[in-house]
Amino acid sequence: QVELVESGGGSVQAGGSLRLSCVGSKYTSSSKCMGWFRQAPGQEREGVARINTGGDSTYYADSVKGRFTISQDNAKNTVYLQMNNLKPEDTAMYYCAAAFRATGGICPLATWYYQYWGQGTQVTVSS
Repeated sequence: QVELVESGGGSVQAGGSLRLSCVGSKYTSSSKCMGWFRQAPGQEREGVARINTGGDSTYYADSVKGRFTISQDNAKNTVYLQMNNLKPEDTAMYYCAAAFRATGGICPLATWYYQYWGQGTQVTVSS
């Protein structure tokens, strides 16, 4: 069974940093793509960043590029999201997700592509 558990969320002031962690069950070691998504109240879930688990290729949404970094520790079945220079508009529930295919070696940053999701961790940024 694939399980994903996020942690590391919290409340920070604008300009602060947080590091989110997503620990997967042993079955996630077979995943091809890992992604971070977020959803603010009343808004659709959107992609933040993703990483190809086999080759460390990364991709970021324009809104977080240069501020967020996704990384992985395969030995620990863990994916991280380092978030720096946080802004109030980053406030949302953050979810990690896993996909077990990478069509053409590409992992889209799209909610429909990922089959397994964690329960989320809340990030709140105050101005």
